[in-house]
Amino acid sequence: MEMIEHKYVQVNGLKLHAAEIGRESSPAVVFLHGFPETWYSWRHQMMAVAGSGYRAIAPEYRGFGLSDPPPEPEKTTFLDLDADLLALLDALNLSKVFLIGKDFGAAVVSIFTLHHRDRVLGFVTMGVPFMPPRPPTHHQNLPEGLYISRWKVPGRAEADFGRFDNKTVVRNIYIMFSRSELPVAKEDQEIMDLVEPNAPLPYWFTEEDLAIYGASYEKSEDYIRSGMAKSYAPKLEIAFVPEGSHFVQEQLPNEVNSLILNFLKSHS
Repeated sequence: MEMIEHKYVQVNGLKLHAAEIGRESSPAVVFLHGFPETWYSWRHQMMAVAGSGYRAIAPEYRGFGLSDPPPEPEKTTFLDLDADLLALLDALNLSKVFLIGKDFGAAVVSIFTLHHRDRVLGFVTMGVPFMPPRPPTHHQNLPEGLYISRWKVPGRAEADFGRFDNKTVVRNIYIMFSRSELPVAKEDQEIMDLVEPNAPLPYWFTEEDLAIYGASYEKSEDYIRSGMAKSYAPKLEIAFVPEGSHFVQEQLPNEVNSLILNFLKSHS
């Protein structure tokens, strides 16, 4: 990773951290991470696209990794992340970019594309399909013990995570979300307790990777297969990676890199 450069960009009153590799004159590909990830989750893809003649940029959202937290983190919305991305592109003098997002980074991609279509050459989402805006009630029918239901309650995630150090939190989440089933806790159980202390890391995630993630935070299919997504994005191209988990770009970098590069080349 020694070829990847790091910079801080002043955006909407906050200093955001971004990793970058590739020539400034090359077409830009902006990678947007998910939770609880940082720029580091895109390390394999950044090297691959830069090696194919693109400029790879992976910012960290406000409050993530080495980026400044906002004064009132609990009031942050996707619209703030949308505004931050726009300001970041302006600060870097990028008029048009490719966007690649995973997990809630995919939601940022969807929102940004809808609001600023003229700034987007093309986009890729992983784990979460392209969707138009939905009402805030769309999570109401999820099981009470599902991680989404638990962690959207103000203070619940903070209390759950606060029992462990940063490295243990990242470790537990990588183990949980690499399984085939979604993490659902019992009524008297917290999400973090779903992982046994001696559970092994996924084979593709090393202790060195874990240490880098932990250090970063010391500062701070039915829908798709039905074709419904194509009604919102007629030119949508869908690719399935059957063995992929929540962290597919880290688990199967060669397959994901190939799909991304084919997309970029066909739309450049």
